[in-house]
Amino acid sequence: MSIVSFDHVAIPIEDVDAMLSFYRRLGFEVRDAQAPLFYAVHFGTQKINFHGPKAWRSPNFTLRGPAAVPGCGDFCFVWNGSEAELAARLAALDVAIVEGPVQREGGRGEAGSSVYIRDPDGNLLEFIRYPA
Repeated sequence: MSIVSFDHVAIPIEDVDAMLSFYRRLGFEVRDAQAPLFYAVHFGTQKINFHGPKAWRSPNFTLRGPAAVPGCGDFCFVWNGSEAELAARLAALDVAIVEGPVQREGGRGEAGSSVYIRDPDGNLLEFIRYPA
């Protein structure tokens, strides 16, 4: 197989300021790619592109899922810190835990412990911790 990994994913966002602030405080590097149309958040060698409202609401912007609206994202991130560090980071963000910690099988094909939250636009974020 020639496909080796994701390079990036993209989602539409509604509240640009809240989303950029939230992801920055979560530990992502935030870049204003082509503000006010596009933004990006980076972690490691991955990124999430954010399509701002001026982009995704435009009938001329067709390089997106035709039914995608804010809150359509569902992402799972590997957390390499402790459960206590994750809990502290999420508490600092003042976000409610939707579910977890619960056991889940991740992309590695092995079990991990997952915690779920939602970002300001309602996207579901999962943080999975694999055993050391």
